[in-house]
Amino acid sequence: MAENKKGTSLAARLDLSGPILRRLAIHPRFTAAKTILLYHSLPDEVDTHDFVRYWSLRKCILLPSVKGHDIELHRYTTNDQLEKGAFGIQESCGELFTDYASIDLAIIPGVAFDADGNRLGRGQGFYDRLLERLQDYHIYKIGICFDFQRVEHVPVKEHDVRMDEVL
Repeated sequence: MAENKKGTSLAARLDLSGPILRRLAIHPRFTAAKTILLYHSLPDEVDTHDFVRYWSLRKCILLPSVKGHDIELHRYTTNDQLEKGAFGIQESCGELFTDYASIDLAIIPGVAFDADGNRLGRGQGFYDRLLERLQDYHIYKIGICFDFQRVEHVPVKEHDVRMDEVL
């Protein structure tokens, strides 16, 4: 998967991101949601930078921030509140968000996804631990990825949390 991602140019990834994000923007779960957990993409992921900025003017957008071995959620308001985090990811240093019950939708990146909604992450378990904490709130989870990131089978461990849907 890493080779496939490296073999796709930045321009191609940006071109491929557009249709995925347009589908997300008209998804009934997205249109109904008021508070959405998103992510500020790395260069090899579906590019969410403009999407986050645009929708933050219309909805409460939360971005993950790595703190130690866990993820905290912070409200995104402007790019001025972004700081480079532990893994070179731009993270929001906005208001800390802990009202998990008010999160309507979680948009989750991954290295690969299978047809059952299983997700392969980057191996550190950050999203697994976050999604485990959010499970009691029954938040709808949509994984987003490029077509080449869909595989027949993703190895699953007991603590892994499935996506409800993958775009």
